[in-house]
Amino acid sequence: MHFASPYYLWLLTLLVPMIGYYVWRTLQGGAAIRISSVAGVVRAPRTVRYYLRHLPFVLRAAAFALLVVALARPQDVEQNVRTNTEGIDIMLAIDVSGSMLARDFKPDRITAAKEVAGSFIADRYGDRIGLVAFAGEAFTQSPLTTDQSTLQTLLARIRSGLIEDGTAIGNGLATAINRLRESDAKSKVIILLTDGVNNRGEIAPRTAAEIAKAQGIRVYTIGVGTEGMAPYPAMDMFGNITFVNQKVEIDEKTLTAISDMTGGQYFRATDKAKLKAIYDEINQLEKSKVEVTEHVSYHELYLAWVLAALGLLLAEFLFANLVLKRIP
Repeated sequence: MHFASPYYLWLLTLLVPMIGYYVWRTLQGGAAIRISSVAGVVRAPRTVRYYLRHLPFVLRAAAFALLVVALARPQDVEQNVRTNTEGIDIMLAIDVSGSMLARDFKPDRITAAKEVAGSFIADRYGDRIGLVAFAGEAFTQSPLTTDQSTLQTLLARIRSGLIEDGTAIGNGLATAINRLRESDAKSKVIILLTDGVNNRGEIAPRTAAEIAKAQGIRVYTIGVGTEGMAPYPAMDMFGNITFVNQKVEIDEKTLTAISDMTGGQYFRATDKAKLKAIYDEINQLEKSKVEVTEHVSYHELYLAWVLAALGLLLAEFLFANLVLKRIP
C-alpha cells in the first residue's frame, strides 16, 4: 500500500497525549456520592459493563487513527512493465581443423575456443545464436535458436576430426551466411574464428564476404595462434600423435578484408585471456536493444478507512448512550 500524503501520519502521535489525558482523568475519579459505608459496594459482583467501561475511548481513539490514515490517502499501486527486446541473430563459425589442437593455448586452441564461446553464448540472453563448424568443408552444428542449453550441448560436441581436414574459410562463412539469409532480424552478425590460411573449399573467402555485405551481415573475424612458433599435432611413424613446433601462419590480410568489407572488425588472439577479451569486446559492440515501458496506476482506498472510522464512532455513541450510561 502506498500513501500519497504520508506526512499526515505524524498526526498519529496525538494519540499519546490523548491516552495520557484519559488515564489521568480516570485516576482522578468522577462524581462522588456520600454513603455510610462502601463495604457492600466493594463486595458487589463486577458485571460486563464494568469491564467495558473503557471501550468507548478505545473506539474513539481507533476511529481517530483510521481518519488520520484516510487523510494520508492510502492507495493501491498497480504496476505494469512491458519489455520489448530487439535481439540480434548471431552465427558462430568455428574452425575445427587439426591445427586447432595446437598447444599454444591451454589446453589447446579448440578447447579454449569452445569455453570462451560458451561464456559468450551465456551472456547473450534473448538473442538467436547458431553454430557452424568448418575444416576442409563446413556443416551446421546448430541452426539459430534461443535455447541456450541445447546450444551449449552442441557446442561441447564440436571436436577436430569430425570432417575432412583443411581450412575452408570461404565455405564456413558461406554456410553461416546461408543460415542468416532467411532471418528477419534488424541486426545479423557472424563471428568467424580460424587459425590458418584458406586452402580448401569451393567458395573464396572474399566472395563469401561480398555475399555477406549484400545481405547486410557484419562479420567479425578472429585469428587464433601465438606469435612465432607453436606446438602442432603430428603423426609419428607408429601412428601416435606427437607435437612438433611449427610456424604459426594466419591469413590476417584476408580476415581483415572480410571484416572491413562487411563493417565488422578483425581481432588477433594470442592466448585464451586475449580471446576472452575479444569476445567481451564484441559483446559490447553488439548490444541487443531493450525497450521497457512502465505504466503505474493508483487506486484510492481512503473511503474504506473513513467508513470504518465512522462505524467505530457510531459504535462508541451506541455503547456510551445505550449500554454504558454514566451518572453526570
